[in-house]
Amino acid sequence: MTKLYIKEHVFTLGDTFTVKDEHGNDKYYVESEIFTLGKKLHVYDTTGNEVAFIEQEILTFLPRYNVFCNGEQVAEIKKEFSFIFPVYSISGLGWHIEGSFTAHDYTITQNGTTIVSISKEWMTWGDSYELNIAKPEDEIIALAVVLTIDCVTENNSGVSVSFSSN
Repeated sequence: MTKLYIKEHVFTLGDTFTVKDEHGNDKYYVESEIFTLGKKLHVYDTTGNEVAFIEQEILTFLPRYNVFCNGEQVAEIKKEFSFIFPVYSISGLGWHIEGSFTAHDYTITQNGTTIVSISKEWMTWGDSYELNIAKPEDEIIALAVVLTIDCVTENNSGVSVSFSSN
């Protein structure tokens, strides 16, 4: 199992922040673009290679984001129309996501098997949330999906929402 830590409230215009490993070492760098239409995040490994890219589609009625790994689109996350609670869908991975996203307390599964669980950590690198990723090969895409969820939910209230897979 791999653990990653992301400091809370890291999304500001033009900001660059670090994702840490369980020993407090830098693991990834995330950089947001400024002066663009829609949000764009680049995820780099410690050698400076881009490993993921997140791009918000513009001119859509509800928020929609595309997730790319190694230059190839791997997922689309979009907010669905809902009257009571926000509902999101994720396509391309077959993952199911549910929990309280603004509280950083949710789980991503595939066919009932946990891919990554996200939780608030009080005694870690500042106010952080922890990603527990079951398989090392899912690390980059799980990180990219979690960063995308933060982009989508950062303006929502503290309600619990569910993601469903297509």
